[in-house]
Amino acid sequence: MIRLVIVDDDILIRESLKIIIGIEKDIEVVETLENGKECIDYISENKIDIILLDMRMPIMNGQEVLAEIEKRKLDVKVIVLTTFDEDDLINSAIKYKTNGYLLKTSKPDKIISAIKSVYLGNGVFESGIVSKLGLSNNEKNKDLKEYELTERELDIVKLISKGLSNKEIATEIFLSEGTVKNHITSILSKMDLKHRTQIAVEYLSK
Repeated sequence: MIRLVIVDDDILIRESLKIIIGIEKDIEVVETLENGKECIDYISENKIDIILLDMRMPIMNGQEVLAEIEKRKLDVKVIVLTTFDEDDLINSAIKYKTNGYLLKTSKPDKIISAIKSVYLGNGVFESGIVSKLGLSNNEKNKDLKEYELTERELDIVKLISKGLSNKEIATEIFLSEGTVKNHITSILSKMDLKHRTQIAVEYLSK
């Protein structure tokens, strides 16, 4: 059972999400909260798997929540859910290695799917958000030098950023799928990231 907390200052959104998500037998909405301080207080005292987090809130906003989670080393995954797609919010999600970033315009089934995917260790970022971060390849190559990636690893990073699956990457560069997975594990370690989606976001945001 996935233990979920919903944090949003709009009571209508909180309660609507609670009803919609609560129908899922694999997800338990254990609490709904209206600001970041309540969120930090609650997850500090209770075991929670995932936070569905709004970014624009009073008292303590989403960016401050992400910073506090990192500071306290709290063991919880975060999916940012917001109506905003400004660069500063996206950059905050990347900086604090958020597990997902969705817009509130997302359909309920997409949000539910994202929760389950993140619980399994994957990352979920809105495709439109990822694509708007793109820059030229030359600029990206320069910025990735700090990670000391091999040429093969850099090739894989580029293909991940194009949305290719491990199987598609293996076909593209003539490697076994297992070898691709091993390279991705190495890339994640060098870039200090948790999942492959963050590789794409980090690459495209450079």
